[in-house]
Formats: sequence, C-alpha cells, structure tokens
Amino acid sequence: MTPIERARTAIGTRFRVHGRGGPAGIDCVGLAALAYDVAPPRGYGLRTGDAEMAAAIVAALGLTQVSDERVGDLVLFRAGPGQLHFGIASEGGVIHADAMLRRVVERPGTPPWTALMRWRKD
Repeated sequence: MTPIERARTAIGTRFRVHGRGGPAGIDCVGLAALAYDVAPPRGYGLRTGDAEMAAAIVAALGLTQVSDERVGDLVLFRAGPGQLHFGIASEGGVIHADAMLRRVVERPGTPPWTALMRWRKD
C-alpha cells in the first residue's frame, strides 16, 4: 500500500489527541505514522511552533525532506500561532486528523494553513 492508500483507510476514524488508530482514535502524528507505516514518535508537545524540531522527528522516522509536491507527501503546516499540524497530500487536497470535526477527513482544495515542509519515503 502507498502512503495515500494507508491514509485513506483512516478516513472517518475518530480524532483523539495522542491517538494511534483503531477504536481509540488518532491524531495527526498517528495518521502520519500510519500513512508511512512507521512507529509513531512519543513525547511531543501539543503546542509548539518549532518546525525544526518537528523536522528532526520526521527525519528520524526515515523520511526525506523534499521541495517538489507529490500525492502522498507528508506535509507540515502552521495551523496557527504555536500550532503545527501534519497532513497527507491527496490529489485535490489533504487528508488530516481534524480536531474540530473530531475525525480524519479528506479536505478538498488548497488547505487553509501555510505549508512549511514536506517529506516522503524514497
């Protein structure tokens, strides 16, 4: 399965902070780990504006930072002041764990957040 296919299996899953999937729920970090079939990192803060720290965590998972855009990329967004958020790029939008909607969704169109970095597994 590709990252986008794995991410799509989570659509509709309930949102839960620090959730890793299944009936308990999932958050954006858990969704990223699921999509890339890696063990999710532990001990990250809920609020941080430190994109370089997030990049170091992602690099430790074996993903490579890239500058071009492809479906299935892991994208780090600045969702607000002190708030970073991961999503998986889809053909026409992004798959992400939406805290407001309380579930994983595929959001069509350009995401409303600033994209900071993107990665993929080579």
